[in-house]
Amino acid sequence: MKTAVIVFPGSNCDRDMYEAIQCGLGVEVEYVWHAETSLAGFDAIMIPGGFSYGDYLRTGAIARFSNIMPAIVQAANEGKPVLGVCNGFQILLEAGLLPGALIRNKNLKFMCRTVDLEVVNPHTMFSSLYEKGEVIHLPIAHGEGNYYCDEATLAKLHAENRIVFNYQNNPNGSVADIAGIINEKGNVLGMMPHPERAVDALLGNVSGLRLFQSILKHWRDSVATVTA
Repeated sequence: MKTAVIVFPGSNCDRDMYEAIQCGLGVEVEYVWHAETSLAGFDAIMIPGGFSYGDYLRTGAIARFSNIMPAIVQAANEGKPVLGVCNGFQILLEAGLLPGALIRNKNLKFMCRTVDLEVVNPHTMFSSLYEKGEVIHLPIAHGEGNYYCDEATLAKLHAENRIVFNYQNNPNGSVADIAGIINEKGNVLGMMPHPERAVDALLGNVSGLRLFQSILKHWRDSVATVTA
């Protein structure tokens, strides 16, 4: 599996994501600068956290118009796994690949801590190695992580089982305790907590490792199906 880690001016979790893929999974991974226009040859796309374009206007609002974005949309439309974490989640929302918006935390402060998440839907290409109802622990680091959507969108997310992770003790005010959602096709995941910062026992937390292992498992299963 060849994985792209997209880098925007202001990205600061790109190295974390790169190391999570390379060391955690042992698969090929490359940085892709935002000015590129193609993602040909890549099997999975990772959009890391940070402060793309300094978070001017709105978080992710300028990155949404980067040269690389049409290629990300194309990859999503082709069914390739696309993961957006923190600022990456914000970019996916701005690009319309996921519904809703992210607004300021309810306490209007930047938060940096480890939080408890409930695995709501383990039947996705991102969560298949977790158990339903399992509680995992991932770091958060955001000032605008308060997920919002209207009632109709929320009802659709529930009806289509598109909420993958919920906060157990909601830190930021997100509607329905939402921490991560997928698109209708199930191949685009956006989440505020950082799984890439929880993949090594040396750091005291491996709760995020199975998310990346789930992506790899899905890819291997897909390849095996095609070649069978």
